[in-house]
Amino acid sequence: MSPHITLEQWRSLIEVVDAGGYAQAAERLCKSQSAVSYAVQKIESLLGVKAFEIQGRKAILTPTGQMLYRRALALVDEANDLERAAHKLSAGWEAVISIAVEILFPSELLLKCLQRFSMESPGTRIELIESVLGGTSDALLSGDVDLAISPQIPSGFLGEVLMRIRLQAVAHVDHPLHHLGSELTYRDLRAYRHVVVRDSGSKRDQRTVTVEVDQRWTVSQVATSIQAVCMGYGFAWLPEEHIREELQSGILKPLPLRDGHTREVTLYLILANPDFAGPGVRCLVDILRASIIL
Repeated sequence: MSPHITLEQWRSLIEVVDAGGYAQAAERLCKSQSAVSYAVQKIESLLGVKAFEIQGRKAILTPTGQMLYRRALALVDEANDLERAAHKLSAGWEAVISIAVEILFPSELLLKCLQRFSMESPGTRIELIESVLGGTSDALLSGDVDLAISPQIPSGFLGEVLMRIRLQAVAHVDHPLHHLGSELTYRDLRAYRHVVVRDSGSKRDQRTVTVEVDQRWTVSQVATSIQAVCMGYGFAWLPEEHIREELQSGILKPLPLRDGHTREVTLYLILANPDFAGPGVRCLVDILRASIIL
């Protein structure tokens, strides 16, 4: 059965809701108010339902209209995605690929992967978003990226395990925590400053702060956290790949915690739209997979 309602008619219904009225919708769509009104009436007559009811001077969605609005949004978004994907594929390799990467992912490894990709497709530009926790999910949900490496898989997406990152509780070798003369508990940490990296997501998850302390510094970059700990200003759980040299040189020393001295974070490789991923995105995915040994 072929649909009787066009995308333009669904767009008219959406704009009436989003703009707050027929006149405003007509202005956004560059159409006459009568044309917008007719499009909505056509939907109602073809389906035998009422999408709006008049309350005072306003047209308010009926419960049926609310359902139509939600489904119309999904339909129009899907059509837009299809058109964008078709344009990308018709043009060959993508002109730009956007990728969001959790900052725990080793930066040296990431840059080597990007360099390998650039040798395959030197004309493709890379836009990199370095994010923390929810920030990576936000980039996927907003449609800002083609690909993400994230510790979380947001609802509606599929991901595959890419690698696991070990975080080590450390402090400067001369930090007082190293001179208490016994195994440490979380209670011992309370009197000292904890350095953490801020969740860059719009809805920050406070559960990521797992140690209750009297003093805390919250920074935006892992590099800043590492520098603060190296200068003796606090302790932190830091990714081992990022502090390998500091551990080898002895500037940083693992804390002798009885429990929880290491943590593990799983990073997932997530395609924003697997069905319409272009050849460049798929090439970059293959390079990332090949670079990791689980």
